[in-house]
Amino acid sequence: MNDVVAEKHDFGAEVGRLLDLVVHSLYSEREIFLRELVANAADAMDRRRFESLTDPGLAPPPEAKIRIVPDKAARTLHIADDGIGMTRQELIDNLGTIARSGTRAFGAALASAKPEERPSLIGQFGVGFYSAFMVADRVEVTSRKAGSEETFTWASDGAGQFTIAPATRETAGTDVLLHIKSDADEYLDPIRLEAVVRKWADHITLPITIARDGKDLPANEGTALWRKPRADVSEQSYNEFYRHLGHLFDTPWATLHWRAEGMLEFFALLFIPGMKPFEPFDGDRESHVKLHVRRMFITDKAELLPTWLRYVQGVVDTEDLPLNVSREMLQTTPVLARIRKALIGRMLSELKNRTKETEDYGKFWDNFGAVMKEGVWDDAEHRAELAPLLRFRSSTQDAWTSLPDYLSRMQVGQDTIWYLAGDNLDALKASPQLEGFRAKNIEVLLLTDPIDAFWPERLDSFEGKHFKSVTQAEPEKDTDQPDISPLLAALKKALGDDVSDVRATGRLTDSAVILAAGDKGPDLQMQRLLRRAGRTMLPAAPVLEVNPKHKVIEALAGKLSEEQLIADAAGTLLDLARVQEGDLPRDPAGFARRITSMLGSSLT
Repeated sequence: MNDVVAEKHDFGAEVGRLLDLVVHSLYSEREIFLRELVANAADAMDRRRFESLTDPGLAPPPEAKIRIVPDKAARTLHIADDGIGMTRQELIDNLGTIARSGTRAFGAALASAKPEERPSLIGQFGVGFYSAFMVADRVEVTSRKAGSEETFTWASDGAGQFTIAPATRETAGTDVLLHIKSDADEYLDPIRLEAVVRKWADHITLPITIARDGKDLPANEGTALWRKPRADVSEQSYNEFYRHLGHLFDTPWATLHWRAEGMLEFFALLFIPGMKPFEPFDGDRESHVKLHVRRMFITDKAELLPTWLRYVQGVVDTEDLPLNVSREMLQTTPVLARIRKALIGRMLSELKNRTKETEDYGKFWDNFGAVMKEGVWDDAEHRAELAPLLRFRSSTQDAWTSLPDYLSRMQVGQDTIWYLAGDNLDALKASPQLEGFRAKNIEVLLLTDPIDAFWPERLDSFEGKHFKSVTQAEPEKDTDQPDISPLLAALKKALGDDVSDVRATGRLTDSAVILAAGDKGPDLQMQRLLRRAGRTMLPAAPVLEVNPKHKVIEALAGKLSEEQLIADAAGTLLDLARVQEGDLPRDPAGFARRITSMLGSSLT
């Protein structure tokens, strides 16, 4: 650093806790620090190349590479790149605010992960840079933004503060200087460093060199793996490349590697992960499969796959686009549209084939089923192809089941695919909504993902059978049930606008009451989601259905003259029906008082 006064800054909140987690919880995996720093350097160089497509003045030098320089005498390790670089503010934002995904979330994921999964968390939670503190007691980052004359150095010992000071660098790019700890001598050995690079970064297509005996010697093969014949690539090579792509540590569930030839030529190497990410899917909904043109990285924002395949990792490399392809061209070129269609077709074919392996496909569905169902909702072109791939829990099956399997078990004359949507599988299995269906041996699909409140309406039907929520079922008539019309009218009067109707039903066997959706509008689960989202224009109030044969209802029918009793009972019955559906009573405190009073009366 230059002899200038450095500005002092505090790290973002909880930095001490996070650094302690990274340094100590991952201590046995210390070598991954080099993977992370090299990956960051490669990303910076890829970004610079992409920016130079529209601003040639930002083009990296022809000899651009990642250079690793160990210095045993000075006990430093230097990683340099010719990438896009960072401004002063970007140094502060990128290196001074730890764990955009949340330190607490990182700690929770780290605690629950198996030891072999932990290294992947570093990259996934955006804290890869801080793994440097596993081997260094001080880290200095000197960076010059491409297109700028200014250079700054960020420095910290990881103890809660960092400094920013002006510096000098002849060209754009970034230097990371690690002051190696006394117990990390192995990372000053060029041979050890080369082994780590070969293990973790051999498939980075940019040159990586390690200084040894006064020379910069190549440390990676730099081969475009996706351009090799499949027969020439080992499973280990596939796995290492997959882990490099997404900062992952698991084994891919499926690997798709092929070359398309003919009118459209491209190479594709795609992976379906073996585990779901620790970060939720509803944040970034775009696909980030990397687009290359003639081996050169162009962008990971070409949206080569739809949102319902956004969990897929991979690379697509084509000869049919110019190297100086612009962002505007990416959005309009028919070449990408044809590649996208081919990729989706291949993914659907792979998934269809894998459904034959029932248990194995169930693991995939556990991980990514909720995302796949988004395609049924918003992808009209592929909706029909996705439907047979869907898997469900149901009221009669313990394992996952499919729509074709459901249809094969339908009762004679049944023309509806019945489903019940909610938040919890166990609660759905115990729901009174199923009583009448169980009595008639009619299977009901049990849906627990938020998207399940939406997609059945869009799919509408499967092989001519329409979807319908059991909460929208017509009230069943029972010629043997007593006439309780006066009680229904009294309950409706007492409940007022809280219900749209009160009616008798024959679809209950054990419960006194149940809620049903009105004749128009969404089912009960959709209504709950709308309320949680704070939607001001809510659908019509629900219908309260009453079981005339239940002893409580029979007793109430004989108490019509006691208006206060009927009013209290009406409110309690409605709240009980709401609780059965997983909702809170309208007035929890009042509900508790009424229940307590009733208990007291029954016990005296």
